Amino acid sequence: MDKLFNFNLTQQSKLSQELLHIGVSNFNDALTYVQNLPYGRNSNRIEYTLILKEHKGTCSTKHAFLAALANQENIPQVKLFISIYKMYEENTEGVSAVLENYQLPYTPEAHCYLKINNNIVDVTRNSNNHISFEASLLYEEEIVSHQIGDYKVKRHQDYLKDWIVSESITYNFKTIWNIREACIQSISK
Repeated sequence: MDKLFNFNLTQQSKLSQELLHIGVSNFNDALTYVQNLPYGRNSNRIEYTLILKEHKGTCSTKHAFLAALANQENIPQVKLFISIYKMYEENTEGVSAVLENYQLPYTPEAHCYLKINNNIVDVTRNSNNHISFEASLLYEEEIVSHQIGDYKVKRHQDYLKDWIVSESITYNFKTIWNIREACIQSISK
């Protein structure tokens, strides 16, 4: 993780208290701990604290948790972002079979990450991919932790609907949404 930016956790915030209880005492350790949690959807997509109870998380819940932690510790250098990027095998290992089946070179996917001092930090998973999603960003926006639910989904769906029209995609929205769901399932294995 980014060894150039770190802060000690205090007893002042609820999230810090939970991390201190399991032996995580600073932000770098929190980044590492969260990154090492397996990728998987939580039982409630907007309750980012579930990453500690369920020992897993998505890009949304992992990064929203870390952003909320920094916010509770009054650290403004840590910001939460949502983006839309071109998801394909080179930047999202495991999706090629699904995309090839539908003869799509990529599908636009929503992704959350942090920016720390304007540098992208992605703790979604440990990956062997050599190409980052950063090179294929189509859109990005700063959000707050509670926007990882309905807001993120609506923003993603609106983008897909526009993409289908602008790129003359032969599939309808429902089919495209099902294709991206199949891609997500393929990387969850």
